[in-house]
Amino acid sequence: MIEWEFGAADLAGLRFAHSPMAEVVASVFALRGGSDTWLQASWRARTAPMLPNWPTFAAVLTGPRGYAPDFLTPPPRTGRPTLAQELAAVAETPLDQVAEQVLAPWTGHDAPAEIDRFASDPRSALAALLAEIRAYFAVAIQPLWPRLRGTADAEIATRARAAAEHGARMFVDELHPKLWWNGTALLLRYPHKQGQWSLDGHNLTLLPTGFAGTEIYAIPDSLTGRTLWYAPRGHGNIWTPGRLSVTTAQLAALLGPTRAAVLVLLAAPHSTGDVAARLGLATGTASHHLTTLRDAGLATADRAGRRLLYQRTPLGDRLTGG
Repeated sequence: MIEWEFGAADLAGLRFAHSPMAEVVASVFALRGGSDTWLQASWRARTAPMLPNWPTFAAVLTGPRGYAPDFLTPPPRTGRPTLAQELAAVAETPLDQVAEQVLAPWTGHDAPAEIDRFASDPRSALAALLAEIRAYFAVAIQPLWPRLRGTADAEIATRARAAAEHGARMFVDELHPKLWWNGTALLLRYPHKQGQWSLDGHNLTLLPTGFAGTEIYAIPDSLTGRTLWYAPRGHGNIWTPGRLSVTTAQLAALLGPTRAAVLVLLAAPHSTGDVAARLGLATGTASHHLTTLRDAGLATADRAGRRLLYQRTPLGDRLTGG
């Protein structure tokens, strides 16, 4: 059990964000395997053989200790940063700090040339790492990005609504099966780990991260802040594209083929613009179908910033066989 000091007063400084770099790092953890491998099997099968194309990226993130340098995942400066914005923040890391964090997990091991380069020429090594992260993101993450971002947006909106209705405690209650809050500390249920952490004057940023899966990742001592990564509700739909079940004909006959396609798409959160683009509909047509599905109790709508995101309800899931 790990105890992370977090009292009621700390709720006031709590914030949510969705981080592209958290998804990048967690996705590499997912490539190593784990309890979600059955869900991510097709993604892993496509992505794992390509890792040698990015040797610096692979060496930094798949080292002998399974360690990811903290400088790669600073707390996001905004709630919905882009990859370019986060990489710009990473690029500002002092080079001595970059070298220290990259080299530390290779102590006592034979490091590849890509790691040694951080000792001899950290500036060019960091530039190579950033370029490879961009290339990896384009191939491995970008195709899933609308689902990753939409699912995180829906999670944040749902928690904000619950907190507004039932109190700020709802921000952290039932956040993850391995996490419990007793009013003074967050308790992380790790069977083989013990410890006590403090926020040390920092606020805590919660990062719903689709690739976190069944794991929960705590960053307790980064120089730039404290973050906790967890999987948002509905994260399984990220790897299970919405599609009609064996009841395709019946569903289309009941709702009409276009409205049925919209409902299937809502396995993951989508805005009106998303639905219109994915299905080739006019914005007004997409809006009409979404409103009808919401009014029928088959979809919910939650606001995330300026966007209104729609997602199937449990009734909608049952109707589509999802």
